Amino acid sequence: MKGFKKFILRGNAVDLAIGVVIGASFGTVVNSLVKDILTPFISAIFKSPDFSGLSFTINGSNFMYGNFINSLISFLIVAFAVYFFVVIPMNKLVEYTKRNKKTEDPTTKKCSECLSEIPIDAKKCAFCTSLLN
Repeated sequence: MKGFKKFILRGNAVDLAIGVVIGASFGTVVNSLVKDILTPFISAIFKSPDFSGLSFTINGSNFMYGNFINSLISFLIVAFAVYFFVVIPMNKLVEYTKRNKKTEDPTTKKCSECLSEIPIDAKKCAFCTSLLN
């Protein structure tokens, strides 16, 4: 039980679980966007939102290519929605945060003799006692 507790609290498992839950919730949001907003918009333009009735028959075998067209259109709409409503805004946000991130002045430097971290204003290394420039 101790090993399981260590595994769960290590962070990776918890992060993964949170990612899966948020991903599932986000999936419902994207599906709703496609089903309730984008698909009716497209059907208003093309006047036929459902192609599932399209089929042809060869030697008694019924090929329902309309279902494939519905799936393909749904995939393209979801990919469009994710790209324009998630990927582009997130890239802009990351770019904005990187651009506005201030570079901090260093507070330490390395000793030229022993390579220890010492305060930037030090005149003498506390580890090897060498004089610094």
